[in-house]
Amino acid sequence: MSKLVSFIIPHKGREEMLLQTVESIFRLDADPRGVEVIIVTQNKELSKASNLLNKQVDLQVIHADSDLTISALRNIGAQKADGNCFAFLDADVELSSNWLSIMTRLLQENPQRKLVSGMQVNGRNAPILEQIRTILSNAELDCNVNFLPGRNLFLDRKTFVQVGGFPEHLATCEDYYFTEKVHELGELYYSSKTNYIHLGEDKEFGQLFKKEIWRAKSNLQSIKGRRIPLREIPSFLVPPAILLCSIFALISLFIGYVICGILFLLSSLLPVFVYGLRLYDLANKKIPFISILKFYLVYFFARAYGTLSGIAKFSSGKS
Repeated sequence: MSKLVSFIIPHKGREEMLLQTVESIFRLDADPRGVEVIIVTQNKELSKASNLLNKQVDLQVIHADSDLTISALRNIGAQKADGNCFAFLDADVELSSNWLSIMTRLLQENPQRKLVSGMQVNGRNAPILEQIRTILSNAELDCNVNFLPGRNLFLDRKTFVQVGGFPEHLATCEDYYFTEKVHELGELYYSSKTNYIHLGEDKEFGQLFKKEIWRAKSNLQSIKGRRIPLREIPSFLVPPAILLCSIFALISLFIGYVICGILFLLSSLLPVFVYGLRLYDLANKKIPFISILKFYLVYFFARAYGTLSGIAKFSSGKS
């Protein structure tokens, strides 16, 4: 029997959160006979895969080469999928029980709507950093958006085929690239009617720093072959500008140009305060402002380092 929905999950590394992701699919308020789960893993084996067997939901595990991008893993899963609709999940999310029924209804109720996604909610005892990430994810809710992160995406198979799948040349930013391509066909809708917990959300600032360096490295690659909207330009320019102003401030102060040093320092801090005030307002002033400033300082410097590393990689012609 042809499946109605194919859940496609790219995976590498730890299995604990993958198991939680799949278990949340098993708990959905949907007929399991119309659902299949396809895990495309870069692990040589899944030692805990037996915990996923003997369930009512059809599940298959595909082993893929370790050098493939996450886009390639998603595309492999799509090629093997039987469903009329695709649900692309990261391997570290826990869906609410009504996720599939809400996603299906939202996609069907508007013919212009091509892709839908549920909002992020905090996990139990979420630390400040996870709360900040969740607030930023939900800056726009119950409306059409221009792009969506790839943690939970629901769309028709035909739409996936029309855009040619995920961009396999990108190591990061592939979800933004993909959803912007879908946006050229119709609407992207972000809903509060259902939700997910991002189990792998950043919970420590050291983790945030490392991840943002990695994410920023593909910034330049992600702009190839697409139009760059004005709203994205600050994300490319602000982090390096902050880093350079900070360096110039230190140099100026070291050689005795105190006024220049102060001006450069203020220039580097201004975007941090502007972004911080916006987030403080989004959080309804429930997150300490000092924590928000710490977040943006770590975020911008990591992004700057990653972007500059990406420029060096891009200039050298390495993929």
